[in-house]
Amino acid sequence: MKNQQPTFVFDEKAACAYDNRWAKLAPIRDSLDLFIRTILSDLPTDARILCVGVGTGAELINLAQAFPQWQFTAVEPAIAMLNVCRQKVEESGITSRCTFHEGYLDSLPTSKEFDAATCLVVSHFIMDKEERRSFFNQIALRLRPQGYLISSDIAYDMSTLDYQSLLEVWLQMMKSAELPEEDIEKMRAAYGRDVAVLPPQEVASIIASAGFDPPVLFFQNLLIHAWYSRRTLPN
Repeated sequence: MKNQQPTFVFDEKAACAYDNRWAKLAPIRDSLDLFIRTILSDLPTDARILCVGVGTGAELINLAQAFPQWQFTAVEPAIAMLNVCRQKVEESGITSRCTFHEGYLDSLPTSKEFDAATCLVVSHFIMDKEERRSFFNQIALRLRPQGYLISSDIAYDMSTLDYQSLLEVWLQMMKSAELPEEDIEKMRAAYGRDVAVLPPQEVASIIASAGFDPPVLFFQNLLIHAWYSRRTLPN
């Protein structure tokens, strides 16, 4: 993902407003967090977790509070978002358990030291399928054998009538969350153009081809899908 340019740029203003912007959709994130904690609950008490595209740090803080000895590495190319994450981590009292890496994943050493990685609503911003596969492979290279990947993205078969119907429900939910009408229309236009909305089975196939066991779809909320998988054991 070295040359992958972000479609959406998070400046300081956007980063500071990010959590409040999505606050009314918190029930989606709360249920996803519950499942993630459950899936990863068999990891060692001193597990090391890689958070790719950590944003403002929601999943990192949630996991850190649930598992008080886990260590985290937060990777985020948008410095404004990473700064918000640092602040929230400090406020939560977990700074000593966190390492922050500003940049894309390929600039993080491939030490194969992580027991699990999270990658939430990140990979759908990579429009090229081969670059997306390479991105997941970069995660695999940093995981121990059978290390977990938790990944979520917007995914659906855009050619179906179901998609058009569900998209309207999705956008109505955004309206109920009080997103500006202009932003909602930008969102509608971005899907398929700036956001790689693929059928869920195709996303799963890309993940599997990048060095993971066949992913298990464990969560869907309208257009959001989430999978867990494990790094394939070496032959």
